[in-house]
Amino acid sequence: MTPNREDYLKLILELGGDKEKVSNKKIVAGLSISGASVSEMINKLVKEGLVEHSPYQGVQLTPIGLEKASTLVRKHRLWEVFLVDHLGYSWNEVHDEAEVLEHVTSSQLEQKLDHYLNHPTFCPHGGMIPQQDQTVHEKDRQTLASYPEGTNVRIARVLDEKDLLDYLMDLGVKIHEEYKITNIAAYEGPITLQNEQKEVSISYKACLLYTSPSPRD
Repeated sequence: MTPNREDYLKLILELGGDKEKVSNKKIVAGLSISGASVSEMINKLVKEGLVEHSPYQGVQLTPIGLEKASTLVRKHRLWEVFLVDHLGYSWNEVHDEAEVLEHVTSSQLEQKLDHYLNHPTFCPHGGMIPQQDQTVHEKDRQTLASYPEGTNVRIARVLDEKDLLDYLMDLGVKIHEEYKITNIAAYEGPITLQNEQKEVSISYKACLLYTSPSPRD
């Protein structure tokens, strides 16, 4: 497959396409390309048996498509771990580098990299790293915006989107940090989080990052 096809499969998986239909609109936004280009590629993926398409609902990965997408995600996230843990990259810098490396990584290199990193299970953004020949099924989590004021939460997963990661880096928010939701502004306004070290206000749009209840709850 060309990297173009690979990018589609990986994005569909990251948008939840292993469990439910993903709209063309989300794919357009994720790849920053035209709707016509997305429709053309979706038709090709359907013919190749990699996705199923339902008019007005979107696409979902077939078992074969999920297997291929999981292999890509595994390579991508292994490289993200390597870049952060061994080359000093920050979590908002690794996506583009890993995007290049995943497409030129052989199965042998993938296995050696996994062994060198001592078989990590999560990437720097909290995403699952499947084992070899294992498919990705991300753990169901709630978004920050779904919790009421007063809830203690832990940042468990952040979508691998450059603008979002840059924004969170500027705020000083990191994966696995624990906070208490101290204020939720009306009309989809910012949500304020606080712990012993700091207080941050996160825009409602950015609150689509995934959290889990804090162990203190």
